[in-house]
Amino acid sequence: MTVIAIDGPAASGKSSVATRLARRLSFAHVNSGAMYRAVTWEILRQQIDPSHPESIEAAVHRMSVDSGFTEAGESFIRINSEMPDLELQTLEVNQNVSPVAAIPAVRSLVNTQLRTLAEKRPIVSEGRDIGSVVFPDTPYKFYLDASPEVRRQRRAAQGLHDSIEKRDKLDSSRANAPLKIASGAYVIDTSHLTLEGVVDKVAEILSKSGIRPA
Repeated sequence: MTVIAIDGPAASGKSSVATRLARRLSFAHVNSGAMYRAVTWEILRQQIDPSHPESIEAAVHRMSVDSGFTEAGESFIRINSEMPDLELQTLEVNQNVSPVAAIPAVRSLVNTQLRTLAEKRPIVSEGRDIGSVVFPDTPYKFYLDASPEVRRQRRAAQGLHDSIEKRDKLDSSRANAPLKIASGAYVIDTSHLTLEGVVDKVAEILSKSGIRPA
């Protein structure tokens, strides 16, 4: 099992970096955030109040979930026979994903899917606890960060206007798998780096461990 773990707060660049890096290395790309968004979308679709953990936990135990890879090497998740796509980026999902993702039953469900995917092929996976909780034994850990102002600008460019500070507080202070720098992770400030610049830096570090483009 080969896992490259990329963690960091919202809009630190981890999704874009993970996607480009996976392509460069011919690894599969696993987007854990999309999985949490998919669960949140299903919770909202069932008209369950995101502020009721017990109701969400009960719904999670009823869910039929499977995941896999597309031909392009991107992960997908299917919930109750539905595979959401653009729905994952709606404002409602964006506003509720942090509290839903903090629920232990939700994290357990997603972590199981992540570990199952990693058994199938080498992956680059990004999130908030990939290196600290999901794959703590991988030697390939990175933590991307950027200034709050830069991250706000990036979110706005994506058409999202949620509060970076609120997301940071929710992700860092939750009792279950809070956002933190994993032990042994390389920390990279992406504030003033281009996307390719960050990918190059990560790839350079990996090459010293023997992981290079196929």
